[in-house]
Amino acid sequence: MEVVARQMLLLHLALSRPESMGVHEKTELFLEVFGNSELRSQTEEALHQVARQLQRCVSEQEMETRGVLDAALLKFKERDQLFRIFQQWVRSSTPSISTSWDARLRQHLGTRYDSRGGCFDWDLAMKLHQKGGGVISKQQYFRWRERGFAFEMREGIYNRTNATLLSTRVLPHRADKVAVRGYWGDMVSSPYISFGIESQDQSLLRTQNGTHVKTAQDISFANVETLFQALSSRWRSTHPESNQEPVNTEGLMNVGGVTVSFLPMDSLSKLPEKKKYSKFFHTIYCSASLSHQITPSLKQISSPGAVLVMELARFLLELNKEQEESFKHKVFELAGAAGFEPWTQQEDDSHAIFSLNGEGMTSEAQTHV
Repeated sequence: MEVVARQMLLLHLALSRPESMGVHEKTELFLEVFGNSELRSQTEEALHQVARQLQRCVSEQEMETRGVLDAALLKFKERDQLFRIFQQWVRSSTPSISTSWDARLRQHLGTRYDSRGGCFDWDLAMKLHQKGGGVISKQQYFRWRERGFAFEMREGIYNRTNATLLSTRVLPHRADKVAVRGYWGDMVSSPYISFGIESQDQSLLRTQNGTHVKTAQDISFANVETLFQALSSRWRSTHPESNQEPVNTEGLMNVGGVTVSFLPMDSLSKLPEKKKYSKFFHTIYCSASLSHQITPSLKQISSPGAVLVMELARFLLELNKEQEESFKHKVFELAGAAGFEPWTQQEDDSHAIFSLNGEGMTSEAQTHV
C-alpha cells in the first residue's frame, strides 16, 4: 500500500490549487519528493501538511464526500493501512534513509561495491546513454546512485529522510521471517527517465561540442512545470470565478470533472465478475512488472475500441538485448491472446500500444482509465 500512498501524495501535489502554491514552487516540491532520498526541512513540512490532508481523505468521516482523489472503493483494511502510512510520514521518528540506501547498494553490487564508480560509469555510458538517456550527466547520475539524490534545485541542507520512499518487506531471517523497513525501489535507472530525457522543446536537447547544454534536471523541471501550467490553465478556463467557488475538502483542482478512483489491490482479477465494469474501461495502462496480468478476461472490462498501453523493458537495465526483445514478443503475445491488436505502427520502444479488435479509440470514449 506504500506505492498507492505515494501515488496519492504525488497526485495531491500536482493538483494543488494555484492560490495555495505557485507553479514554480509546486514543481520544485514535486521533483524533490519524487526523486530525492533526503529533503529540505521546508519540503518535509509541506509533506507533513499533505499527509494530514490525505489522512482525512481516507478516513471514514470523509467517505460521504468523494473528492478528486476517491478512496471510497478501497477495502476498510486498505484504507486503515493508508491512514497508518500517512501517519508514519508525519512522525519525526522516521529512520535515516542513507543507511538503508547504502545497505541496498551493497546488496545490489555485492563484491563490486568497492569499485562501484566503475559500475556506475558502465551503467550510464553503456546502458542509459545507449537507450536514449544521453542527456543524463555523469555527475548527477553518480550522485543519485551513491546517495539517492537526483534533484538539487535550491541551495540548502538536504538532511530530512523522504519517508515516502520507505516501505516494509517481509524477509527470511534464520528460521523465521521479519518485517524490515527500508528502501526497496530502483537503484539503477534513476528518476531522470520519467521527465528528464525527452522534451517537445528541442532547445532543451541542444548540444554544443558534443555535450548537452541542459541537464536531465533542467529538462525534468521544464517538463513538469509545463505540465502543471497546463493543468492550472485548463482548470482556470473552467473555473473563471474560482476565488468565489467553495473549496472542497481536499483543496484540489477538479480539472474537467476528472476523478481518480483507487480500487482494491486484488481487484483486477475480480472486475470481470462485476456487471458494473462490463465494457467499462476505455484506456488501460500496464507496467512491465504487471504484464502477466494481461489475460483474456481483460476483454470483458474493455469497451469497444479500448486502448491498451503496455510498458516495455527499455529501461530495465539488468536485461540484455535478447531478453528485452523476448519480453517485447511476450507482450505482443499476451495482448493478442486477450483480443487486442497493434493499433498503429510502433515507433516508441518504451511502450507498445494496442486496441481492442484493432479499432482506434474515439475522442468521445476517452473517459475511464
